[in-house]
Amino acid sequence: MSTRGEHQTVPLSILLKRELASEKIEDPEIVHGLASHSKKGEDFTLLKTECQRALGDGFTTFSVFGLFDGHNGSAAAIYTKENLLNNVLSAIPADLNRDEWVAALPRALVAGFVKTDKDFQQRAKTSGTTVTFVILEGWVVTVASVGDSCCIFESAEGGIYHLSADHRLECNEEERHRITASGGEVGRLNAGGGAEIGPLRCWPGGLCLSRSIGDMDVGEFIVPVPYVKQVKVCLTLS
Repeated sequence: MSTRGEHQTVPLSILLKRELASEKIEDPEIVHGLASHSKKGEDFTLLKTECQRALGDGFTTFSVFGLFDGHNGSAAAIYTKENLLNNVLSAIPADLNRDEWVAALPRALVAGFVKTDKDFQQRAKTSGTTVTFVILEGWVVTVASVGDSCCIFESAEGGIYHLSADHRLECNEEERHRITASGGEVGRLNAGGGAEIGPLRCWPGGLCLSRSIGDMDVGEFIVPVPYVKQVKVCLTLS
């Protein structure tokens, strides 16, 4: 309760939510930054804002962000950066409205990852790469990932949500079961005398990740099928 002359305060976050809701903003304003540090020159990023897609008599825009952490050379990371987006978009049927296009994204991302991996392996190069790939269309965020590069969403209320999966065998029990059930082996490096060192790895090959693009020399158990997560950012009044 308050007496005459006193002022009731309202948190800034609630005022912002009310303002956004009253204006019925169709698309968010995107503010982005980029910082990177690559010791071996095998890591690459992709940042494309305001990509245009034809829609009837007009067009809509979407933004794409990608992180490619290469290993055993940079070829896979470079190839994936240059080709993955086109492969994803090619897997989406034409003449879809906006909602249908967003709904088709998860399946198209899977198809795009698989095609990119297949095409790259035909080049007979042995490098590989993790991929975290984000498409932002309106208020919908769609993330596809292989490997251990992370995508983290922080809400206005301070909640932290992981939108990517960690495919390191050391911390992903489900992936360990997938590999062993398919006939592969999961274990550490044998240092001799029964001593084991380092993180868990997939054998044959010895890769400590269970999913990636490339890595044609590490066997059939390392797959390019991504973990996909799609969320809609909602504005709710408190």
